[in-house]
Amino acid sequence: MTTNLEKRVERHQSGREKTTRAYRPFELIFSEVLDVERSEARKREKYWKSGIGKEKLRQIRTEKK
Repeated sequence: MTTNLEKRVERHQSGREKTTRAYRPFELIFSEVLDVERSEARKREKYWKSGIGKEKLRQIRTEKK
């Protein structure tokens, strides 16, 4: 969750985020813009990190290839 997607991706690519450092390099395959309260955006982020959300992201990644 961020207000500056480019900066956030760069933080991940440069290894500044400890939780994702080992999985570099990254390819951005999906993003969404939400005009909602922060708590609602957190719920969306939690969904994408869940098993169902991860499976959906795998499908998106496969379709892009």
